[in-house]
Amino acid sequence: MTQQQIALVQQSFAAIRSDADLIAMRFYARLFFLDSSLRPLFPGSLTEQGRKLLTMLAFVVKGLDNPGELLPHVVRLGERHRGYGVEESQYATVGEALLWTLEKELGSKFDVDVREAWSAAYTLLATTMTEQSAEQIAA
Repeated sequence: MTQQQIALVQQSFAAIRSDADLIAMRFYARLFFLDSSLRPLFPGSLTEQGRKLLTMLAFVVKGLDNPGELLPHVVRLGERHRGYGVEESQYATVGEALLWTLEKELGSKFDVDVREAWSAAYTLLATTMTEQSAEQIAA
């Protein structure tokens, strides 16, 4: 990711951070609309899960400035997700739901540059999580 992309992700996230519950509600509604088979992966309260999601996003967004410190945490996150039964193919659906949610939240501020920045950030996150999973499976 470029410094400009990191700045765009951080600025756009700061603009919507206060709407955490709405963001989470929209995200999970869209995720389950795209793939209802994912619902069993979230057996608990979606309110609580949404708070975890936004906490994780905040951590990742802040950590983009220092990927050397961030990525080991992301690797462990991928390990946990693999343990929950998340399949590599499902990361694309999550990414689609995330970008859709951000677009709804940011409206006209979700321009091409912001979309590309978030896509790059999510690709970094998902690739790190799935590569670690693939390495563990091969081992």
